[in-house]
Amino acid sequence: MTEESKVIAEFDPIKKPPKRNKFAFACATLASMTSVLLGYDIGVMSGAALYIQKDWKITDVQIEVLIGTLNIYCLFGSFAAGRTSDYIGRRYTIVFAGTIFFAGALLMGFATNYAFLMVGRFVAGIGVGYALMIAPVYTAEVSPASCRGFLTSFPEVFINGGILLGYVSNLAFAKLPTHLSWRFMLGIGAVPSIFLAVGVLAMPESPRWLVMQGRLGEAKKVLDRTSDSPEEALLRLSEIKEAAGIPAECDQDIVTIDKSKDNSGQGVWKELLIHATPAVRRVLIAGVGIHFFQQASGIDAVVLYSPRIFEKAGIQSDINKLRATVAVGVVKTLFILVSTFNLDKYGRRPLLLTSVGGMVLSLLTLAGSLTVIDRSHEKITWAIALCITMVCAFVASFSIGLGPITWVYSSEIFPLRLRAQGTSMGVAVNRVVSGVISMTFLSLAKAITTGGAFFLFGGFATVAWLFFFTFLPETQGRTLEDMHVLFEGFSWRDSLHGKKSSDDESTAQDENSKSQLQMGATTTKSTNSQ
Repeated sequence: MTEESKVIAEFDPIKKPPKRNKFAFACATLASMTSVLLGYDIGVMSGAALYIQKDWKITDVQIEVLIGTLNIYCLFGSFAAGRTSDYIGRRYTIVFAGTIFFAGALLMGFATNYAFLMVGRFVAGIGVGYALMIAPVYTAEVSPASCRGFLTSFPEVFINGGILLGYVSNLAFAKLPTHLSWRFMLGIGAVPSIFLAVGVLAMPESPRWLVMQGRLGEAKKVLDRTSDSPEEALLRLSEIKEAAGIPAECDQDIVTIDKSKDNSGQGVWKELLIHATPAVRRVLIAGVGIHFFQQASGIDAVVLYSPRIFEKAGIQSDINKLRATVAVGVVKTLFILVSTFNLDKYGRRPLLLTSVGGMVLSLLTLAGSLTVIDRSHEKITWAIALCITMVCAFVASFSIGLGPITWVYSSEIFPLRLRAQGTSMGVAVNRVVSGVISMTFLSLAKAITTGGAFFLFGGFATVAWLFFFTFLPETQGRTLEDMHVLFEGFSWRDSLHGKKSSDDESTAQDENSKSQLQMGATTTKSTNSQ
């Protein structure tokens, strides 16, 4: 094969971007379905909490703690998942997550008192933490660059699907006796975890993890099936080998890896936090920052406490509150699908900035409407309708950008050696902020009113928009091993003035133009020779 032909082969995946790799699609779908566990727990607890409070006569503070602590418990799972996935592999870590959540759901369903219920929340939280970290990592590592954004957004799609299932479960069991309704709502969550754990066993292991274990032959087979062309599979394998420190000329099926230099965790935390290079430091800030702002904008307050919000807006019937909540879940799920099919078309930054801009407007309008209702002594129909509309607008705006892109962006920017631990740090921050908000929302609403709480979330969303605009470059179309090009030698002033983004876009355009010229030249040459 001539050098010119090799160049053409390397650009072959870019030549036909619309074609989806069906095997990679199936693997991403199975892995991402683990995120249903978190979504179901979030959705079902919003309604179950109403009936738990009625059954056991517990306080609002106890409800806040019950709902919010799951996010804190996730920390244990997400931190352990990085090391676990490096030892036993991404696939078996997903199975482990489903098994733990299964046990937690059963414990919650059979709880006899508040303390017993909290134990079940702890166990379920461990499983959710594992699932949150490993699903996007596995999906990013198995996906070809041409559709990585599309496939890596799947975890958020299934989180939304799980939330909707939880809302529907609330509505389905709402008419049972109070002491049974919430038990069925929580306990039924054990059922999907069984099917998920079994289904995941049909997936291959991550090719990047296989390379880090020295199993190059197996990694090549997986890459052959998950790449858009054989040439891309070879290119991806060579890039992973380079990142893993394996010589490019090494073509053995099994190689010995120096365990003191692999990504099993030794020295990774120092490399991330203490001896970080400017590029790694910026990757860490970007990865952690996007997770922080995703939750600081108040999405979990809306999802978990939507029945309370609708009560403040003027809806009194429990069934009507749950019906309105189901409508929110439907909107959230529909708009996440819009984002999923456009991530690789429009890129991360445009969708992210549009999403957060819409969130700012809807949050401030919702806050204003709730404030008007709170200060009025009579029912204001237009304000009630505006509140419901703005809740739907907020979750729709979140779903088209900030929701899925957080997981896509954070899973694709970390270097291979730091990916599992770096992603787990982002998930940890995500869960801490979510836990703080969900454990304090009712108390915060009492202290500064519900409208005031949403004005606060609107302020966080405004700061988030500025952070994303000045600090996050476009990663669309980049291979995972090529991310260092975006971050090496970065200065925040470059991003503020658009220099880095412009340079990246120009480079991408030059590379695309060059590839097209090379393709055209070769095609012409081939035609003439015939």
